[in-house]
Amino acid sequence: MSALVGSLSLGLLFLPFADIILFFFKIIVSFIMVIIAFKYRNLKYFGHNLFYLYMISITLGGFLYFLNNEFSYQRKGLVFFFDKVSPNYVLLIIIAPIILYLYLKEHKLMKSTYNLKYEVKIVFNNREELTCQAFLDSGNKLKDPVTNKYIILVAKDSLKNYIKNKYPIYVPYVALNKTGVVKCFKIKTLIINNQQYSNYLVGEALNDIKIAGVDCLLNGKLMEDLCFEK
Repeated sequence: MSALVGSLSLGLLFLPFADIILFFFKIIVSFIMVIIAFKYRNLKYFGHNLFYLYMISITLGGFLYFLNNEFSYQRKGLVFFFDKVSPNYVLLIIIAPIILYLYLKEHKLMKSTYNLKYEVKIVFNNREELTCQAFLDSGNKLKDPVTNKYIILVAKDSLKNYIKNKYPIYVPYVALNKTGVVKCFKIKTLIINNQQYSNYLVGEALNDIKIAGVDCLLNGKLMEDLCFEK
């Protein structure tokens, strides 16, 4: 659907609009394409996906432009030539390696990140459900020593509308020579890949989760469970 919207916008090239209007319209269309493909979760997530779209567009467009220049020689008998050196050609040679490097770097980062992302449904004791994007954090080893339940961390802003329990469980933690407590709440079930897990608590993330589009950090214990299912 995203690609279809982008393709339909080509019809505007045949309408008598000024170049500046067409430029801004292309920007708006790219915003719509990203929202259709990835939805809007927060500004950082949106900007990350928009940057990725532009990297692909610039890379593919640059190669097409390069081929156009390569095969746009003038012919005089058996001799093919440019009547002058194109400044665009020189600029492309300088910039293309940089763009290609950024594209490959971003592609590798996103590929490794998305392999550890899951859609998670949290069912609370009052039967309300919260669906969120989660990242499988192997470093998260939090476990309540009293209930022996493992802890997943959810962004505080995402969690606040679902917590009705006035009696949270405070679980101590030690990390990087720092100590503290995590405010946790009991839940009914955790659903991932249509599988239910009940041996988990939900804790409030102390800081913003600095992974684009993610509002939940899964416990490292789930790595064993998910791998066992596969």
